[in-house]
Amino acid sequence: MERLVTQIPPALREAFESAEYAKQREAVVQKINQERNEIVANINALAKEAGFLLQPSPVGIALTPIVEGRPLTEADFQQLPPALQKKINEEREALNSKMGEMFRPLQETMRKVDKELLDLNRRVAAFAVAPYIGGVRDEFHDNHEVIEYLEEVQNDIVDNVPLFLSTQPKEQNTPAIDPTRNYRVNLIVDNSRTVGAPVLSEFNPTYVRLFGYSEREARFGALVTDYTMIRAGTAHLANGGYLIIPVERMFQDPMVWEGLKQTISTGKLELEDPVSRMGYMVTKTLRPEPIPFDAKIVLIGNPQVYNILYNLDPDFKELFKVKADFDTEMDRTPENIELYTSFMCSLVRKEGLLHLDPSALAAVVEHASRMADDQGKMTTQFARVADIIREASFYAQEEGSKTISRKHILKQLEEREYRSNLIQKKIEESVTKGLYLIDITGAKVGQINGLAVFSVGDYAFGRPSRITATVGIGREGIVDIERLSQMGGATHTKGVLILSGFLHERYARTVPLSLSARLVFEQSYSGVDGDSASSTELYAILSALSGVPIRQNIAVTGSVNQKGEVQAIGGVNQKVEGFYETCKALGLTGDQGCMIPHSNVQNLMLKEEVVQAIKDGKFHIWPVRTIDEGIEVLTSRPAGALKEDGTFEEDTINDLVQKRLQEMAEAVKAYHP
Repeated sequence: MERLVTQIPPALREAFESAEYAKQREAVVQKINQERNEIVANINALAKEAGFLLQPSPVGIALTPIVEGRPLTEADFQQLPPALQKKINEEREALNSKMGEMFRPLQETMRKVDKELLDLNRRVAAFAVAPYIGGVRDEFHDNHEVIEYLEEVQNDIVDNVPLFLSTQPKEQNTPAIDPTRNYRVNLIVDNSRTVGAPVLSEFNPTYVRLFGYSEREARFGALVTDYTMIRAGTAHLANGGYLIIPVERMFQDPMVWEGLKQTISTGKLELEDPVSRMGYMVTKTLRPEPIPFDAKIVLIGNPQVYNILYNLDPDFKELFKVKADFDTEMDRTPENIELYTSFMCSLVRKEGLLHLDPSALAAVVEHASRMADDQGKMTTQFARVADIIREASFYAQEEGSKTISRKHILKQLEEREYRSNLIQKKIEESVTKGLYLIDITGAKVGQINGLAVFSVGDYAFGRPSRITATVGIGREGIVDIERLSQMGGATHTKGVLILSGFLHERYARTVPLSLSARLVFEQSYSGVDGDSASSTELYAILSALSGVPIRQNIAVTGSVNQKGEVQAIGGVNQKVEGFYETCKALGLTGDQGCMIPHSNVQNLMLKEEVVQAIKDGKFHIWPVRTIDEGIEVLTSRPAGALKEDGTFEEDTINDLVQKRLQEMAEAVKAYHP
């Protein structure tokens, strides 16, 4: 059509400027000229006989009276006697009437001539454009709608030939009218070079970007539009394929969600002014015919948004019936490691980065497992992995290296940590200055080093926290100071309550638990949550009850159940490394380390420095399965097994605790008989 509309104007001008057209037109015009000349001659003779002269005037033909052989002017006419003026006017009226009767056949003839000229122009125009439109028609002979459209185009051209032949005055600031504009095709979607079904992502899903819009331009002080200004939205481009939309961004435009549901429900794409959907003032604009829509819509988002839509929008579960959960980690198998390295190599080729040598590939895979917090897994957060490779490539280029090696990967990780660990360094500084009290040597009763994880954006680090327990006679049970001060979360409170269950089952079989204990995270001012310190708190209580001191060179993490089993926790790598950094700052003695749940061993992916310190015997990790195993490590004293008579082995931790609780029960009974 673009080629067609450029060929038609010159073809029409050539046809209407041809000698053949001029000959046919002259034949038609000559016929009317001959008849008109005869009528005019007869009227002239009649007027002359009646004493009048025919003269042209701005409003037609005027009859001027002749007196004494000369035509009278209006001034001369006014000087005539009234009787003569009256007579001349009556004769003029009679002559005008006869002239009208004589001109009537001429008017009919002129109408016929106009029709003949119009028919001639239509025939010539149709003949001129037929070869061009016929060529397009032959190309789309099997498409009825296109054939019908081409016929309408041809008829419109034939009906508006003068627009193609007229020469428009070139006035300043006046846009010229393009007679071919209405015949140009506005191709809003072109999939001629698309291989397979189109797959598009719209990461800025506003209403106009998704469903299209109609542009406007200023003409004579007004905004106007036409079909050539219609622009496709991403939904048009993805029609017949797949459209991926981030659901959180979609809800930034309140009209997109309803528009998307309407499109899916009706199977039609409508071009609509978004303002009209809001009920505001609607101006006259285009209303294009809806386009059939058949595409797969893929919404990506977090599970929370999915649950909200599923529970609150009845249409959601009907329109989006397929749900797919994507894991953030993958198994660390040889096959997946090969795929992981393929991804890294593909990224390098695509972005022109330095290639990774085997040591660098291994370092990235190791860090991928660290990001997944599992030795048998690797993260699928490929964007973060790609950032590591990009920055490592920069450091390698800066160094003049031709490839990325392990040291460049490690440098990238160190530099990224350095840019984010300001708060961590401030805390370590407070520890070394003695502002934040932590003991890493010796042994104390009712005092233990717990481990906590802090997050600052995408950076997480661990640090030790002193936990103390005090016990006395009473019936309050275990009192969580964090909870009483409204600084403890629900999960932490649950962990503390579990401690009461453990103490009741193990030590209150024959006597009531008459205990008043206080637990607190020392120098904690920002709140505490989570149950990962519940085993640590239990060790502190057992130490306070038994009177046996706990080693301060060991930091402890792990939750506990009522049966005394130590359970897995999160952030084990950050916690171990946090205590290592504290010991390093205050001085490594060679006997320091961390006690962790045995089930967390599989999650250990420590920094090389910590791993090397463990290999050199400067730092240690003790994995434990039960409270009894842990208390033995912390106190260097047996936990003590339960005997058949309900007591524990002599001079063990459990024995000392049980005896102390019995003494407290007797004291309470004596005080409150």
